[in-house]
Parts: sequence; structure tokens; C-alpha cells
Amino acid sequence: MISVIIPFHNEKENLPILIPGLVKHLQALEQLYEIILVNDGSTDDFDKSLRSFLNTNVKLLDMNRQMGKGKALVEGLKTATGEIIVFMDADLQDDPADLQSFKTKLNEGLDLVNGFRRDRKDNAIIKVYSKLAGSFLKNVLGSPFSDINCGFKMFRKSVLDDVVLYGNNFRFLPLAAFYEGYNVGEVVVHNKPRLHGVSKYGMRKLFVGVMDMFIAYFLYKFSERPLHFFGGIGAVLCIIGGMALSWVTYERIFEGILLYRRPLLQYAIFLIILGIQVIMTGIIGELIVYLHHKKRNL
Repeated sequence: MISVIIPFHNEKENLPILIPGLVKHLQALEQLYEIILVNDGSTDDFDKSLRSFLNTNVKLLDMNRQMGKGKALVEGLKTATGEIIVFMDADLQDDPADLQSFKTKLNEGLDLVNGFRRDRKDNAIIKVYSKLAGSFLKNVLGSPFSDINCGFKMFRKSVLDDVVLYGNNFRFLPLAAFYEGYNVGEVVVHNKPRLHGVSKYGMRKLFVGVMDMFIAYFLYKFSERPLHFFGGIGAVLCIIGGMALSWVTYERIFEGILLYRRPLLQYAIFLIILGIQVIMTGIIGELIVYLHHKKRNL
């Protein structure tokens, strides 16, 4: 069974075009399928054009209000019964014809296949952000993916046994699966220009995406060893503060400069205290990780 989960918000013009084409290509795979449409608080009258498509294979989930794409995907996963999961968008930029390429890759033994929009049909700002994000992920996190932000992907549901989805971290599902030791890969997909509606990605989403990257960096690099992250930052702060404190001490002893005239003393003390606090945060993180593993092994 293949479960295709499609979150949407105000896509009334696109859904009646997407569903027939998607059904056609799913039937060509010659296996059971279901399409789960998750309404993320749409305010248009999408139901007038969508109801005629609903049946045992095409289901609709309504969320009470707009909760975001991540929450919509999680709700869709709760309903999904397939062993193979597909995430795709409702804006017609993902081509259902690429499903065969995804399935071929999965049949080769992969656990997750991510889409790669080599010829991306988006504005210049989004393209620049995508390139910068891809470079950061490859060089800093060792990502094997060329386009981790692509929403079109296919994976085995068993991957979610070791990967937790929440908030916006669905963007980093492929990277999380890679770090958990699953076999991952990518296929080139046909990215089409949006025909109807407006893009949901603006400057605010770009800022959120940058924050998500740093969160991913911490989670996937240091979630099991938080002291390595906080300890390094705290040590640098303590060293800078210690050097500044040594300097003002030298000036007081050998040059006779009164300390009340040296605001550097307050800065040095502040840096040392801050560094100790950051290091203690790492120690507390290590304790939490230790207790978590101890409890799980009981």
C-alpha cells in the first residue's frame, strides 16, 4: 500500500487538476494506494470542487485551523495505512509522473528517496536561499542530498520508528533518516511552475528556515553529546574573560591603574560567569541524555 499525504491551504484551483493525474500515475504502479488530503485551515471554498473526488482511495482530513505543514503531515501519518509513504505538495509543482522513479529507487533497496529539483521553478530569493542552505548542510552537516527542501519524497513508514516528526523538522526528515543509518538517495524530479494561487514562502519563511537549519545542526550533531556543544562555547567565553581579567590584573599590579577606571573588569567577570553557565547547561543536557537512556534500558 502506498499512502500519499498532501497538505494544502487555499488550493481550490489546483486540487481538481492534481487528483486525477495523481490517481492515474498511482494506478500505473499496479499496487494498492490511498491519497490523504489534509486541509490546513483553508479559507476558500475548496470543498465544492473537491467532494466529487472523495472515495475509499481519496480521503480528506480537516484541521480546525491553520497549524502549519508539519502538523498537517503528522495528522496525515496518523491516518495512513500504507507501508510506503509519499509526501508531496498540492500546488502542482510536483509531477506525479515522477512516482515511478521514486518507486524504482525504493525497489533498489533504499529506505528513503528525496526529490531533487535540478531546474527549480521559483523566484530568485528562494533559489539563493536554497543554494546557501544546501551548501551549509553539505559542508557542515555532511548531507548527501542536493535539495533537502524538496517536499516531494517517498520513504518506508518504518523510517519513522527512529525519526520524530514535529513542527518544521519535516524539512530535515531525509537528513535525520541518513543519520539514523537508513539507506537514502535522491532522484531528479520535474519541478513545474505554479499555475494558480500564490506561494506560501516569503521572507518570514526564509528566516524560519535559517533558524531550523541551526536547530537541525544542534539536534543531529549534538543531541547525544550536548556538553560538546555547550562546553565548547562556554570554554571560549571563559578563556576570553580570563585573558581580559589577567590583563586588568597586570595593569593594576605593575602599572598602578585603578580598577574602577577599567570597565573591562566587569566585562571579564561577566564573560567568565556566562561561560560557566553555558558549560553547566551542557552538563545538565548530558545528565538528561544519560537518564533517558538509563530509563529506556530498564
